[in-house]
Amino acid sequence: MPIGRPIPPLTLTDEERETLERWLRRPTTAQALAQRARVILSCASGKTNTRVAREQRLTKQTVGKWRARFFTARVDGLLDEPRPGAPRKIMDADVERVVTATLETKPRDATHWSTRAMAARCGLSQSTVSRIWRAFGLQPHRTEAFKLSKDPLFIEKVRDIVGLYLDPPDRALVLCVDEKSQIQALDRTQPLLPMRPGQVERRTHDYRRHGTTSLFAALDVKSGGIIGRCHRRHRAVEFRQFLETIETAVPAELEIHLVLDNYATHKTPQIRRWLAKRPRYHLHFTPTGASWLNLVERWFALLTQKQIRRGTHRSTRALETAISEYIAISNERPKPFIWTKTADEILLSIERFCRRISDSAH
Repeated sequence: MPIGRPIPPLTLTDEERETLERWLRRPTTAQALAQRARVILSCASGKTNTRVAREQRLTKQTVGKWRARFFTARVDGLLDEPRPGAPRKIMDADVERVVTATLETKPRDATHWSTRAMAARCGLSQSTVSRIWRAFGLQPHRTEAFKLSKDPLFIEKVRDIVGLYLDPPDRALVLCVDEKSQIQALDRTQPLLPMRPGQVERRTHDYRRHGTTSLFAALDVKSGGIIGRCHRRHRAVEFRQFLETIETAVPAELEIHLVLDNYATHKTPQIRRWLAKRPRYHLHFTPTGASWLNLVERWFALLTQKQIRRGTHRSTRALETAISEYIAISNERPKPFIWTKTADEILLSIERFCRRISDSAH
């Protein structure tokens, strides 16, 4: 016959089971809490402490401890109890004072607060201010740009372009077209000092200008390939020449959907006449002030980062050669940008942002 006290069966309510399973699924749950939830779920299935301990690679005493804690306090018994420690030195009023001053005031000698300046104002240590800012997600040293489009057809254009990205039409090519204008050919006034152990690359702060060029580019949304051509000027004439470049590069049997912004050179009578003679072209204009919808802008950012920003070019021709070489290398192994958000998700995100900034003054 069995020896020892019988262990009462452990039963869970639907709400308790759902809570324990949620702790297991949630990726941010602490490992200790997830392990306790796993133990209780195993015990609730009718297993003995010995078997649960063997399966979970724990001691029998540990399983018994959490089983008893659950019997006593149910789900709350699995949470860590408050531990004794030194009394708080930073009170809620101090935290509120720092947060309020950060959000509602500015220092006399600067446009934004630093941890040292805020510490001096509030009579706290710099590390304390830093901890408070991290806890509330405050970063006064950072700033981001934004612009809300006022296009009356904003919603329709978002749905149109995002629909092309997520569900492109059959036997058609979707090309994101734009110009990166006035790219400067810059040369430093002295030779750069290359990187070496213990020293970053160094270059002079000043430079010589050797002219500018404009890059016309079309990004194939599906393949990630680039059609590009540099021109010294940025007019409707050059844009028509670039359209002819696209016409030559794209197979004649495919329809062509062009995603464009509202720049004036895209809508001149000359361009309209050229497009009227080629009915396979379909134009999709981004909303005014919403160039982020055009995927080629992301490729322009890569071009700037990898080739232009730190490049040294002693002539416009050298700059154009470097750009052409980068395009050729990119096309050797093209990698498309994957658009993931639906139009509804984008519009909901913008709505939440508008509500947040509208309520900020109340």
